[in-house]
Amino acid sequence: MSFMEIEEVSNCESLPLLSLNHVSILCRSVWASARFYEEVLGFVLIKRPSSFKFNGAWLYNYGIGIHLIENPSLMDEYDSMDEIIRPINPKDNHISFQCTDVGLVKRRLQEMGMRYVTALVEDDGAKVDQVFFHDPDGYMIELCNCENIPIIPLASCPVFKPTSTTTFKKPGPLTGPITGPMAKCGFMENVMMESLSMDMLNFSF
Repeated sequence: MSFMEIEEVSNCESLPLLSLNHVSILCRSVWASARFYEEVLGFVLIKRPSSFKFNGAWLYNYGIGIHLIENPSLMDEYDSMDEIIRPINPKDNHISFQCTDVGLVKRRLQEMGMRYVTALVEDDGAKVDQVFFHDPDGYMIELCNCENIPIIPLASCPVFKPTSTTTFKKPGPLTGPITGPMAKCGFMENVMMESLSMDMLNFSF
């Protein structure tokens, strides 16, 4: 099922989004991070608006952008740890990229001397191979062949039951009440997205 078909399934009014534009990342060294995203992931440096008064860089490829913002004082819990023992946790926050050949990805990472971990997602006979590794600031990157598992809205499944680990809450005072068309279907769309995310984790781990 395509994204267009998913859009047609929903009759809810939502914000007029088009696609993911960019991911913005704080880094300790723009040079080191830009080199990583260029040489390892194949991004290309592009012109950055001249109105910015802080050090950074913009990169682009695959239809999305990576925006780097330099913060030399950036510290994390692993600064004092040797890279050899820094854990690579697939359940951590990460950016995921689709790839055409997971085996080639692993060989290239080995050639570059980069540490990585792998995982396998399985569902109804379909399998997705995942490779996780860090960028220079410890941000998690995933490369996978996720197209092997089709995107199926839960509303179209014969039987739908939320997973036992999934909880849903009504809007709190900070978000305000849901009114209009969203009041009718916003909850079910949240159910679909949250349950899908939790199930993807449950498949691997």
